[in-house]
Amino acid sequence: MMPHRRKMRRSRSRTGDMRGNPRRRSICPPPLHTVKCATIVCRKVEKQKEKSLEKVDSFRDNSLEKVDGFVYDREDDRARRKIAMLKRKIEQRLAEWKNTANRKPLIIKGCRQCGKTFSVLDFAKKNYKHVVYLNFFENPDYASVFSGSLEIDNIVMMLSALLGSAAVFEAGETVLILDEIQDCPEARTALKFFRIDGRYDVIGTGSLLGVKGYGREPKSIPVGFETVIDMYPLDFEEFLWANGVGAPVIEMLKKSLEAETPVPDALHSRMKQLLLQYVVVGGMPDAVQTFVDTKQMDEVLRIQRDIVRSYEDDMVKYAERKDKSRIKECFQSIPKQLAKENKKFQYSVVKKGSTAAKYAGSLQWIEDAGIISRCYNLSITELPLDGNAEEDVFKVYMKDCGLFVSMLEDGTQYDILQGNLYGYKGAIFENLIADIFSKMGRKLYYFHKDSGLEVDFVIRYKGECTLVEVKASTGNTKSTKTILRHPEKYHVSSAIKLGDYNVGRADQILTLPLYMAFLLRTL
Repeated sequence: MMPHRRKMRRSRSRTGDMRGNPRRRSICPPPLHTVKCATIVCRKVEKQKEKSLEKVDSFRDNSLEKVDGFVYDREDDRARRKIAMLKRKIEQRLAEWKNTANRKPLIIKGCRQCGKTFSVLDFAKKNYKHVVYLNFFENPDYASVFSGSLEIDNIVMMLSALLGSAAVFEAGETVLILDEIQDCPEARTALKFFRIDGRYDVIGTGSLLGVKGYGREPKSIPVGFETVIDMYPLDFEEFLWANGVGAPVIEMLKKSLEAETPVPDALHSRMKQLLLQYVVVGGMPDAVQTFVDTKQMDEVLRIQRDIVRSYEDDMVKYAERKDKSRIKECFQSIPKQLAKENKKFQYSVVKKGSTAAKYAGSLQWIEDAGIISRCYNLSITELPLDGNAEEDVFKVYMKDCGLFVSMLEDGTQYDILQGNLYGYKGAIFENLIADIFSKMGRKLYYFHKDSGLEVDFVIRYKGECTLVEVKASTGNTKSTKTILRHPEKYHVSSAIKLGDYNVGRADQILTLPLYMAFLLRTL
């Protein structure tokens, strides 16, 4: 019976879709070796399909979700359902991309488990008549579709043979989603030909794109034929949305910032509470939704540590052999690096006697994977910041503050929520601001001199070089005041102090509550 079903499916894929409708575009018969390859792959995929629920033609049934061409009941797949509920800023970026004339194939880069797949599938379901989804990590056999000719008609034919009615290609109405595209370099190369052809939209997602040692490099990266967007875990504003804080409240905060007037006490107290919750929960979608649904911090911590372990597994599994242990050592040293009074990243802290020559590539691997952000020291406090950065003097922060806190000892989450921050207070709240700034797309800089001057962050704000001091509670800003007293030397005339304050100003220093850092977007 099984061979008969395969035969029928192949026959229909050549002449029409599963409903018997004729194909819109004729496709030339494939070479003999291509047919054999498709047949072998179809048999493998057919076995996977027998273990799944029946296929459907679209995402239109609200109670069902289609992944890899199969149907899953959302009530039975709680994690998928939950993460899809979170409102993400990437939705607006995707809409802008789709509304662009002559758009290029889109690549969305980001660390593992930051919500790329769910956001793309949800967008595709709402905006396209047909969605064809391939996950190269879960189904390596799909890569064979791109192993031969990359002519678009040939790829369409192969996918139709492979997926049957789950692969409907209609010009202007179909989007092809290539999930974990780094596992199929030829698919990345094919984006150029999809761009030239222009009939179908293509969105690729990748967790380890360009990471040294991961897979094979594409024969040709389609420079000029693709649009690349970086995606991050939820930022603080998205966390606020998830916790029921809407646009009117955020607008009120913006007006308070612009007018430099205090935030009303009730709102100020609530925002401080939400910020402490964000510090320990962070922005990984599964952790955020679990917190919103249950408020069970032990479950949130379990999820976070599972994610950290999966990152460490990636380091061991995918890095080059000589780098495996070094990458993991660099990663595990981050809490110790930030616990120091001088938070400059030191390779000797990774391992006694180690040097940049031995470990620099390992740190770069972690950064390329989207797990950390570097904060570079400035030789002088003036614009352009990038031109004054010292490439070999930097601090390292976790991209997500919740994952950083999960790497600390048990009980840290409780201490933070109670406001008891102890010795890690500088590290925790610096990493929080690094999280907020980096997720809004800012590059990170700080200023340190051997004379003792040190400012936590330096940003471009409203067209000026602006100092940013971070205080977990309250504290002095000796270095900032020294710099502001000598504009002829340091070229700085304004500063922002973030801490346990309400909005206020003292001469050149604007004082803001820590939770307002996410509003400092103006360049």
